[in-house]
Amino acid sequence: MSGGHAASASILKQPKAVWAVAFSCVIAFMGIGLVDPILPAIAESLEATPTQTELLFTSYLLVTGIAMLGTSWVSSRIGAKKTLVIGLGIVVLFAAAAGMAQDVQSVIGFRAGWGLGNALFISTALATIVGAAAGGSGSAIILYEAALGLGIAIGPLLGGLLGTLSWRGPFFGTAVLMAIGLIAILVFLTDGADAAGRRPERTRLSAPVRALRQPALAVLAAAALFYNIGFFVLLAYSPFPLGFDAIGLGLTFFGWGVALAITSVFVAPLLTARMPRTRVLWIALPLLAVDLAVAGLVIDDPGALVVCIVAGGLVLGVLNTVLTECVMEATDLQRSVASSAYSAVRFLGGAVAPPAAAELARLISPEAPYFAAAGSVIVALAVVVAGHRALRRVDDAAPEPAAVEAEAITVGEGA
Repeated sequence: MSGGHAASASILKQPKAVWAVAFSCVIAFMGIGLVDPILPAIAESLEATPTQTELLFTSYLLVTGIAMLGTSWVSSRIGAKKTLVIGLGIVVLFAAAAGMAQDVQSVIGFRAGWGLGNALFISTALATIVGAAAGGSGSAIILYEAALGLGIAIGPLLGGLLGTLSWRGPFFGTAVLMAIGLIAILVFLTDGADAAGRRPERTRLSAPVRALRQPALAVLAAAALFYNIGFFVLLAYSPFPLGFDAIGLGLTFFGWGVALAITSVFVAPLLTARMPRTRVLWIALPLLAVDLAVAGLVIDDPGALVVCIVAGGLVLGVLNTVLTECVMEATDLQRSVASSAYSAVRFLGGAVAPPAAAELARLISPEAPYFAAAGSVIVALAVVVAGHRALRRVDDAAPEPAAVEAEAITVGEGA
């Protein structure tokens, strides 16, 4: 990330509390791609249609989005440690329950509960890890970003490996690992003020909804809604046309996750340091649309489709981070409030896309979801271009400090 990181204390010289939260972050972000490799196996084992199976993403994202509206209100009142513990406890409970489910409807419901826990954890993790850092926050942020990238990349691979034993394996694996993270936070993390003696500012429950009245934030949220449709068609629908087993899907989306993590952590800051943020969006959104359209054209060639998926990950990493950086600079609102409002809207696109893609494939053709996703991304581009006057402020802002860049990556990848 920024050059200020190099001057910070050694990344290895952090309190145990920082390591505890960082470990939990790895597991939490593994949940993004964990289910991908086992979608076909779930459909086969539970005699579910692709559309029913895709609702595993819908319930998770819908509840995550709604919960994000209230997470800053919760954490500002009960403190970071309690919020993290409650969030992790919910994930452990519902991940284990999903592993024991006997029908797809139950798995869908338990994934919804998982989304609530993940929203509480993700919204609090960065502030906690920076607040617990000693000897400078820069190294803690590097550690946090490494944990985030590691989780995004490893999730599909672990899902694929455990999925070879049973589709239940990834759910039980997540429950066990999250339980370890929960115990570590209970033991090592203290609650209350951060290392500088600051306590969180209390926020109103209605603040995120009221924030969407701001023109710039409304433009970015609308663009992200349509963009996220493209994101989740690529992520959630692709396992079905690929036709790979769990290991093959795990390796494919491991490549996707590595690509996304690299560009979100390293490439996006380099681009925004050299050109206006909106210009990065004007370049990256058409690239994603082209990638999705090509995926539709080569859908019968698994090798070419894998290339499109991994290439899409490269573009998605840039877009996630830059869009969220724009959100943080678009208004004078508290950043946690702005990011909660933005995330709640964009997750709606992610919630709708997977089952809609499966239905398009059933009703029209297997390639139709990719073409529709490409069109949706073009709509996102049109929203950004049409709203360029409202977004002037995001281009005039100075480059982000390390902590803000890390928050942008967190919110951007928190799906």
